[in-house]
Amino acid sequence: MPTIVSSAEVIPPFEIKQEQAIEFARDLFSNSYKDIERLLKAFQNGQIEKRYFVKNVDWFRQTHTFEEKNNAYIEAAVTFGKKAIEKCLNNHSFLKSPIPFEEIEAIFFISTTGLATPTIEARIMNLLPFNPNTKRIPIWGLGCAGGAAGLSRAYEYCLAFPEAKVLVLSVELCSLTFQHNDLSKSNLIGTSLFADGIACILVCGDECNLEHFRKKKTMPSIIAVQSTLMPDSLDVMGWDIKNDGLFVVFSRDIPRIVKDWLKPNVMDFLQKGRIDLERLDYFIAHPGGKKVLDAYVKALEIPESMTKVSLDVLSQYGNMSSATIFYVLKQYLEMEIPRGSYGLCTALGPGFSSELLLLKWFE
Repeated sequence: MPTIVSSAEVIPPFEIKQEQAIEFARDLFSNSYKDIERLLKAFQNGQIEKRYFVKNVDWFRQTHTFEEKNNAYIEAAVTFGKKAIEKCLNNHSFLKSPIPFEEIEAIFFISTTGLATPTIEARIMNLLPFNPNTKRIPIWGLGCAGGAAGLSRAYEYCLAFPEAKVLVLSVELCSLTFQHNDLSKSNLIGTSLFADGIACILVCGDECNLEHFRKKKTMPSIIAVQSTLMPDSLDVMGWDIKNDGLFVVFSRDIPRIVKDWLKPNVMDFLQKGRIDLERLDYFIAHPGGKKVLDAYVKALEIPESMTKVSLDVLSQYGNMSSATIFYVLKQYLEMEIPRGSYGLCTALGPGFSSELLLLKWFE
């Protein structure tokens, strides 16, 4: 089965403490909501301590055009995406020796927070010595589910081409979508949650001679995947695209939907793989928010301890859309996980949709 071999993340330069975000939101929203102090509790209840942005907080006090924000997205995505690829292919924690750029057969680029044609991975390929025949598969619009979906598509690619080495690069600059003049509650909640994140994963097929370059004793192979779309749920999560850019759509019903809809979806997936829920050793969840993680626990009746890593990532980095699941997964890759252990990787996104991957650690 295709195996996850290496991972790397890039931390944007500007750290924003949640207290700073609260003061920023108080200044921006206080004239629109009489109960602003009650609403600002969302910043504290989310248990996010800090986040990272590609621009400093003063940049967001000014109004920027869609063009200005998107140009900033392209510039930062190329700079930090290039760095993430370099770190992933040279990560001494996971690799005995660097993987040459020329050996990468395909790049899956994941994002939902900016627009670019040519796409970001093409711009990066002009800066690094990739083979010009490297396949480019940009995936846009899957939001928080995009990272998991990218891994699933990389898995399917490596099944078809078992000698392939494939990169999945996620660049999400959520802060650059911020709408200074949007005083909706969705924007307020988005301001409490979202952050910038960049991460890259290396997936290799079965015939890659992993022993030549792998370093970890055990690594997770992807043994099954499932994508699911909930009918008639287009208004749950996504963007309203207007003249001024991307306006966040974020339903308050998401935790309830997770609680009611996710378990049958997960059980169907595991049943197909002939795996009982009780056999899962690790729950590798995209932390959409504290309430979403709580809903996972209630829906699947799993111990809270199984979401600790996801909660830690949420606390230290916020919700970085598709990139967040890679930050969570990297922490599991760094552990010494016993051979034969199972992990369920899950993320939810616009559609409304879910992405599920079943992982098993092999020597």
